[in-house]
Amino acid sequence: MSTIAHEHGGTIDKFIGDAMLIFFGDPETKGDRADAQACLRMAWNMQRRLVELNAKWRASGIEHPFKARIGINSGYCNVGNFGSADRMDYTIIGAEANLAARLQSIAEPGGIVISYETFALVSDVVTAHALPPIAMKGISRNVVPYSVDTIVDASAEKGGVVIERMPGLDFYLDPSIVKSSDAERIRSVLKDALASLEKRNINLAT
Repeated sequence: MSTIAHEHGGTIDKFIGDAMLIFFGDPETKGDRADAQACLRMAWNMQRRLVELNAKWRASGIEHPFKARIGINSGYCNVGNFGSADRMDYTIIGAEANLAARLQSIAEPGGIVISYETFALVSDVVTAHALPPIAMKGISRNVVPYSVDTIVDASAEKGGVVIERMPGLDFYLDPSIVKSSDAERIRSVLKDALASLEKRNINLAT
């Protein structure tokens, strides 16, 4: 995750238990829109990498997947060296940073939730759906979160990898690493999945 953050220009603030705090725009910025889109792509690639790792770990006998939630917000914060002569940290503070943590807490495992302010900056490269508004101490406005469905041009980045996440579906397919001996089994599993879906649709219709 740290490598992915650095590749996209993120500044890793700190590790908090099993969480990471990352910000964009300082010490260097490419502009609000470019920074927001870089952050979104970072988050998307982090989730993609976790899907890849889960496939690898599952093949090694690890039953339960490792999933992360990600929250993204855009706004003005205080960034700099804070502390005392005994201990000084370069960090970010402010209600807008706290809001990112709140958005993370309402995301589904494996999902990304962004604020409306971020959505406005990345709307040309993402598809997302609005969630119920939330209120937060220190933020005077009602916050409208958006759950990210996909990045519009993600297909060009994935290189043939198919990733889809939604309630009832957690799908990952990388044709480049599928063994020829396993291809028929994969086709059979996909056919069974489609048949199960069609059967449910018939039951709902009747």
